[in-house]
Amino acid sequence: MCPTRRARSIASALRGIKQRHNMGHDRPWTFEVKWSKVSNAAYLFYQEYVDYLFDCDDLSFRGLVVRDKSQLRHGEFGQTHDEWYYKMFYQALQPLLNPNDRYRIYLDIKDSLAQQRVLKLREVLNYRLRDFNQDVVTRIQQVRSDEVEQIQLVDLFIGAIGYLNRGLSDNEGKTRLVRHIQERSGLTLKYTTGRNRPKVNLFFWDAREIANA
Repeated sequence: MCPTRRARSIASALRGIKQRHNMGHDRPWTFEVKWSKVSNAAYLFYQEYVDYLFDCDDLSFRGLVVRDKSQLRHGEFGQTHDEWYYKMFYQALQPLLNPNDRYRIYLDIKDSLAQQRVLKLREVLNYRLRDFNQDVVTRIQQVRSDEVEQIQLVDLFIGAIGYLNRGLSDNEGKTRLVRHIQERSGLTLKYTTGRNRPKVNLFFWDAREIANA
């Protein structure tokens, strides 16, 4: 999350980090930051990139983690995996939205067929917020991650949290970056935090807990 008034300057600052580390050479906007690219050789760049979130008062991150996808039983709930995927977007977004504020929501493009589900997500959010004139969620759209620095930053945090919770440790650069995020956040990144926890906020969703509720 970031205020609309700061979106451009934050994107510019993140591109500046790329430029300082010669990512993309003289065209830093062409270099897409992705968790899959993290390496020990480029560790200092990725460390500074994630540090920007911790050092910027106008940025915060909320993540939803599914503990064990093998426990999902979509047929019992009359849904496809894609429909469930957008239900998880709702679970991630809903606690962040205040009906007295205004929001623009940007989702990384999943596939060419996702637009209908994006519109359904907006419909459900509007209903939950009683936002029938779309005054609260003023925009919700898919964007290309290679064009939006903030989404690239999100990709690093999602990647780090997923890497840790899948028990992986085969990449020294990724392992170091996970440890750094733990230190900067003061979190293990393995458990749900309070909904209102600033800066880094996590919700661990467990299909077994939902089924037994």
